[in-house]
Amino acid sequence: MSSTLARLGAEFAHLASNPALFVLLAAAAVFVFSLGVFAVVTSAADPRWRRLGKVAREQAARPRFGARLVARLHPFATLVLPKRARERSKVEQRLTYAGYRSATALRTFYGAKALFLTAPPLAVLLAWPLFPNVTPDQLIFYALAASVAASVLPSMWLDRRVLKRQRALRAGFPDALDLLVVCVEAGLGLAPALQRVADELTVSHPELGAEIALVNAEMRAGVERAQALRNLAERTGLADIRGLVTLMVQTLRFGTSIADALRIYAEEFRDKRVQAAEEQAAKIGTKMIFPLALCLFPSFFLVAVGPAVVRLVSVFSDLMHHHP
Repeated sequence: MSSTLARLGAEFAHLASNPALFVLLAAAAVFVFSLGVFAVVTSAADPRWRRLGKVAREQAARPRFGARLVARLHPFATLVLPKRARERSKVEQRLTYAGYRSATALRTFYGAKALFLTAPPLAVLLAWPLFPNVTPDQLIFYALAASVAASVLPSMWLDRRVLKRQRALRAGFPDALDLLVVCVEAGLGLAPALQRVADELTVSHPELGAEIALVNAEMRAGVERAQALRNLAERTGLADIRGLVTLMVQTLRFGTSIADALRIYAEEFRDKRVQAAEEQAAKIGTKMIFPLALCLFPSFFLVAVGPAVVRLVSVFSDLMHHHP
């Protein structure tokens, strides 16, 4: 150890005796240190690197949390898992519409439902000592009511999730259709056009962009184009996308021009949207009757007729007092 320190001291003395070499090495060290600091600051301030870091952390944490959650909910799923395949297929379809397509989605959903079915009664029983005035009959009633009310929550949440996702897909479908028409008319094939549309929709409409990217991935994996498009309609559950898929499948089957078919469908879809907007505008008059009748008209009659009513009541009261 002492010999190593002595050697280092000798080398440092040699560097100190050569000022030019010492200054050069010091400048190189400062330059490398500055580059490191600049790289750290730039990566911390750049939104792309922050986004990539966030996505990496989410992808690293999601499987562990999801695996633990699924493993804990699966034993509860056997309590309420339906025996009929038809009912299970309906729930799987709703889960697919909501964006949950994993193999464990069905058992996780029913596990959560069983958990919501059993946890509230246990909570009511544990809270019973805090309310000594509650009778056993009332306790049983409250426990059953809490269990029934909580068992409906997973289905309500799933319905809201389906509506939210389909609303997002429906909002991005016009842009996707116009982009697809432009790409096909520009000379791109179906697969490159779908990939281009998926890339463009990644920021503005990520749900629809992911679905279209999945169609392109299935086609590249060997799935027939018609079947991949049908899978898109089955995953989304939207009538507009189903109509587009039917048109494209027929176009691929008969060998007609995809660009012409998409242009005609885009024009018809645009007319359909205008008609739907006009229909909604025509319903406004009927829908405004109830707010007017419940909110505006009572206030109007109170202001307009109220003073006259008060005056009449005052006059009649004076007549009654002065009547012999």
